[in-house]
Amino acid sequence: MLRGLDPILSLKEYIRLLRRSSTARRIFAYLRLNLSRKVRTLVTKPYYLIFMKIEYNNLYTHFIFSTLHRLPIIPEKNRERIEKYITGIVSHNDCHLYAIYANPEHVHFLVSRSPKVSEEVLATIIADSSEKFIGQHKLCNSKFAWQDSAAAFSVSKSDVDRVCKYILNQPNHHCKVTFAQEYDEFIKFYQKALKPFETLRL
Repeated sequence: MLRGLDPILSLKEYIRLLRRSSTARRIFAYLRLNLSRKVRTLVTKPYYLIFMKIEYNNLYTHFIFSTLHRLPIIPEKNRERIEKYITGIVSHNDCHLYAIYANPEHVHFLVSRSPKVSEEVLATIIADSSEKFIGQHKLCNSKFAWQDSAAAFSVSKSDVDRVCKYILNQPNHHCKVTFAQEYDEFIKFYQKALKPFETLRL
């Protein structure tokens, strides 16, 4: 569980908190491979960081989780229980959930995110916790697992109400559009303004 970021933590503690983060693994692998022995010694010792406090923020994120292989294994009878559990995880991590809907093969939810936690870390916490909860309580007829990757799209404050209505209207929406079509539309919409970029090399 990711706790609130303390002003003083060793990098080893951060590694444990972010052990599921591929970004963190790449960063620390680079440090260990490329820095001198003297610097590596400093890295493994407590490293004192003073974080700037973010007093005001509007960090709205629309997450989309998909079941492994997009299998429709979330039953309607357990949908609300799963939604309530995910809502609790979000609240426990200093974030606020505005809307959520669990379809048989994917879940949409809109979150106002704390600046203390990144999208990747929050998604990892939610995925790990909910996956264990669903499995332990046998809320699906088969073994449950999320895909290793998810989608996270930023939302402006003026669009929060529209996105909430979109999420809560999922049953009617998917009477006309499949999840694959919906996902492709999201990718096209959010990526159309992005320009090609060069891969960063450390």
